[in-house]
Amino acid sequence: MRYQPLPAALYAKNRARIAEQIPENCFAIFASNEVIPSNADGILGFKQNADLFYLTGIDQEDTFLILAPHHPDTTMQEILFVRETNDFLRIWEGEKLSIEEAAAISGIHQVLWSKKLEEYLKYLSTDGKEMIVNRNYPSISKDYFKSKNEIFAEEIGQKGFKISEFDLTPILTQARMVKSTEELIQVKKALDITKEGFKQIAKNIRPSIFEYQLEAELTYSFLKLGSRGHAFEPILASGSNACVLHYTHNEAILKPNELLLIDFGAEYGNYNADISRVLPVSGKFTPRQKQVYDAVLAIFYFAKDLMVPGQTFGGMNIEVAKKLHEELVKLGLIKKNDTINHAKKYLPHGVSHHLGLDVHDISDRSTAFKEGMLLTCEPGIYIPEEGIGIRIENDILINASGNTDLAADWPITSDEIEEFIYEQKSNN
Repeated sequence: MRYQPLPAALYAKNRARIAEQIPENCFAIFASNEVIPSNADGILGFKQNADLFYLTGIDQEDTFLILAPHHPDTTMQEILFVRETNDFLRIWEGEKLSIEEAAAISGIHQVLWSKKLEEYLKYLSTDGKEMIVNRNYPSISKDYFKSKNEIFAEEIGQKGFKISEFDLTPILTQARMVKSTEELIQVKKALDITKEGFKQIAKNIRPSIFEYQLEAELTYSFLKLGSRGHAFEPILASGSNACVLHYTHNEAILKPNELLLIDFGAEYGNYNADISRVLPVSGKFTPRQKQVYDAVLAIFYFAKDLMVPGQTFGGMNIEVAKKLHEELVKLGLIKKNDTINHAKKYLPHGVSHHLGLDVHDISDRSTAFKEGMLLTCEPGIYIPEEGIGIRIENDILINASGNTDLAADWPITSDEIEEFIYEQKSNN
């Protein structure tokens, strides 16, 4: 294991929070993700189902959790099923978690091999008990990709098990939106690793280097420091590429006096960082670049000040749109009497999302901000005709009196960015 695991007591607390809301005539089951295949016999890798990890800390495929809090036998109230190692797996994949190891990580006393799952489902389904299968929250991939939970629900339903219509998603959403102290430790570690990668970018940025070569510096730095890699496909977008919001080709060559937009973050222990910065390729912003950069920074500070308990995404977006309009007028991109909708041409995305086990973490965007929520703050301005795309993003923790910027020690002003590049190159 590359990362320091969190204490089992955290997962026990998380399970208790969910179990207390399971209806009396039901029990719930949660399935892990599977290893994603590529072509032939290759694999793309494994990323654990965030809900299962939140409840168990188990980072392995073919894992199932049953919560049956109303069962009279306490040994049946929490059952973890994990994959059993055999001789074939030892040769090709290595050892899987033992019963004892899985129990120690999760804090669950009743741990069995996954091959016994259906036997226990039959037992728990007696007396008309209904099975709640955890459903993944909606995603843009829903039309053409089925999660393991969805496939499992179909398979088990075909075998005659009674599947409840009760949806755990709202319960898990409300729980996961508020981060524990232990979870924030992992996020801060991911941010520390991300910052070291940022230093490597600043050290190596120059005209004539390729975007992917700088991506390689990030990857090396992340892996060296104990991350399993990028929290998401990193964006290293130079020039007008920065105006493509999800640009991930990272194949262009950097040119003098261009800007490089970096949207990136390391993963650590399944928790994620998400940061955006813009660096001048030649080490100094041009006057126009600095003007646009400072406008985005003004919007960033304005938006961050709105991130307090009681605020909502909707309310925040309305106020940020007004500030965007004001800054765009100063930049000469729109006129004072132009509409807010016209201004959105230069900022077509939202300025915040939840962050945690998923980069765009599970959330109910109608829920007001409250203490313990971890959000991004990421305004931008994109001007394709000028080849300028700027986005500034930090990770913000909502606290009782306002917020804490977890990246407050990162360089962020245009002067700080220029000085940061100079310092990193001087240390080369």
